[in-house]
Amino acid sequence: MAKLSDGLLYIDGKLRPAAGGRTYDDISPWTGEVIAKAADATPEDVNEAIAAARRAFDAGDWTTNKEKRFELVKKFQDLLRANKERLGDIARHEAGAATGAVGLAHVDNALQGGDDYLKVFPDVAWEKDYGLREFRGGNTHRVAVYEPVGVVGAITPWNVPLYVQIGKVHAALLAGCTVILKPAPDTPLMGAIMGELAHEAGFPPGVFNVITASDPAQAGEMLVTDPRVDLISFTGSTGVGRRIMEKGAPTLKRVFLELGGKSAHIILDDAPDFPMTVARSMLVFHAGQGCAVTSRLLVPKSRYQEAVAILEKAYQGFGDNWGDIDNPGHIMGPVVSKKQQERVLAYIELGKKEGARLLAGGKARPDKGEGYFIEPTVFVDVDNKMRIAQEEIFGPVLVVIPYEDDEDAIRIANESDYGLSGMVTGGKERAMKIAKRIRTGTMSVNGGMCIAGDLPFGGYKQSGIGREWGREGIEEFLETKLIGVGGA
Repeated sequence: MAKLSDGLLYIDGKLRPAAGGRTYDDISPWTGEVIAKAADATPEDVNEAIAAARRAFDAGDWTTNKEKRFELVKKFQDLLRANKERLGDIARHEAGAATGAVGLAHVDNALQGGDDYLKVFPDVAWEKDYGLREFRGGNTHRVAVYEPVGVVGAITPWNVPLYVQIGKVHAALLAGCTVILKPAPDTPLMGAIMGELAHEAGFPPGVFNVITASDPAQAGEMLVTDPRVDLISFTGSTGVGRRIMEKGAPTLKRVFLELGGKSAHIILDDAPDFPMTVARSMLVFHAGQGCAVTSRLLVPKSRYQEAVAILEKAYQGFGDNWGDIDNPGHIMGPVVSKKQQERVLAYIELGKKEGARLLAGGKARPDKGEGYFIEPTVFVDVDNKMRIAQEEIFGPVLVVIPYEDDEDAIRIANESDYGLSGMVTGGKERAMKIAKRIRTGTMSVNGGMCIAGDLPFGGYKQSGIGREWGREGIEEFLETKLIGVGGA
């Protein structure tokens, strides 16, 4: 297994070790071996990063010089593109991305998203004229100005770290905020390389900071509770999102939360290619570790047995075409950690106990290596009230649920605490009517692309608050100030 370069902190314009030289092991999901050391930030390091970001926001011209911001973020983006191969190596060895997944969500889509931010930046409105209005015998000219919120704590997950980091960091910087990025403990190097390249790009001291730490909560809670931090942008589990809201409440912290999902793919009986649509519903990409994946497959009872037979053959056909780090055609590798492997396997056992029928998979695969491999798994005969149908497993586990008619399919899809994404496949007009009634932030009809860097992304219900990506993603980091000018 390849070794990666060790990671440093990036604080107040300097790349440096953690206080006292503290480090922790970065573990490969493929082998369970140490592939690098990452700086293990102390509370003092976190405090220094917050202070630096506060100074950078309160002084200088970062908040007002839009041209300067754009040029520096563009230079940063160019450096990220120039280091695409290094980013791919980190995604593979640190996050467990199969080579085929690197060329999609992990690196290529992330870089495309950064380009999209630069393209939509000119569309951001910085002022809005509300015109004149008579008040007490005189005219008032009303103008809204949109200003950066302030210091942003960006807390990111381990599943597709570069994609989420660019989604938060580029948007906040373009808006004129200063940023402290705190990557997940499992994927510190993808954060560290952003600090390294930001340093090379020449950002003013304190504008962008990166802190990595082994403790999953300490640094994040410092960001959430510190009154010098104005906004928390978090992507991760709904449980942690609730805690962020709770801990941020005393300082009335503004929060953007992109949380969990249990998205449904409704296949209608008139789907143009029913067999192929069912077969392609296997949950295998990046071992199912995605918040917007469709992990509930809803099929009509009238064609249910047909669908089950198709899935059984599809999983048999997929076979062992996964789990090889050197195979460019593979899109599935291990899950990220031993802890995650144990969690997913526990859900598989729960599914059996709940009475669902295990159609394929369901086991750890130590023959694939010393890492954290789980077979592609599918349960059929699932009731939507089962925990495996309601809770986010975040692994390669698909559940198949039969429905009676369109109304029943809509009910089942909406019978969830989550509302992040979803799909409908069938006759276009019918599918569109159903899509509009599903309570989610994004919906795909007949394979249409609904998640991209130039589009707003976020959820309903317990899938989150706010929108990331697109022009709206930049606007999440702006405040509205209304100015009324008398005597106009």
